[in-house]
Amino acid sequence: QVQLVESGGGLVQAGGSLRLSCAASGFTLDNYAMAWFRQAPGKEREGIACISTTDGKYGDAAEGRFFISRVTMQNAAYLQIYNMKPEDTAVYYCAARGPTMGCGPQWVSDNEYDYWGQGTQVTVSS
Repeated sequence: QVQLVESGGGLVQAGGSLRLSCAASGFTLDNYAMAWFRQAPGKEREGIACISTTDGKYGDAAEGRFFISRVTMQNAAYLQIYNMKPEDTAVYYCAARGPTMGCGPQWVSDNEYDYWGQGTQVTVSS
């Protein structure tokens, strides 16, 4: 059974940092493109970053403060966030597309992904 489980969300003060985790099971993450999205209340879901064995992408939302990574041996992907702002408050999701696919130019479209996690809430206080 394919599953993505996010963790690491919570309440953080503005200026703080957070590391979100996405644990994959039922498939080998290394063969897939992994991405992070977020959705704030009343807003559309937006792509933050994507990573694969062939390419990596960052969206405008990343602002140089978000960094995606993955550890093959752990079958997990991560999103490190620095200098957090109240506008970063959202539910953060990880997603996977593949197998054997890179991020590509359409990575920001959530229709491109085969699997999604349930999301983890991140709240940034001012």
